Amino acid sequence: MTTNASEIESLLKKFIAEKLLFSEEGFQYGNDVSFLAEGIIDSIGVMELVSYVGDTFNITVDPQEVVPENFDSVSRLVDYVQRKRSVALV
Repeated sequence: MTTNASEIESLLKKFIAEKLLFSEEGFQYGNDVSFLAEGIIDSIGVMELVSYVGDTFNITVDPQEVVPENFDSVSRLVDYVQRKRSVALV
């Protein structure tokens, strides 16, 4: 399974661009840009992202973890996935 930060980042950007932004141009934002503040993803998009992250990276996303600190930018999502995967490996 993918645990490398750059691979996680690439998969997340591809999903967001294709499935949430419906863009063929790829993800055109910086890794630290807020999804919600910039209107990149709405609340429905967040739920789709939660489902994708859980399924793709084989982690359980607890409802209390669906907060901006974990799900509001590519960088935060990469960190979150890596933390969850490292805990799962212990």
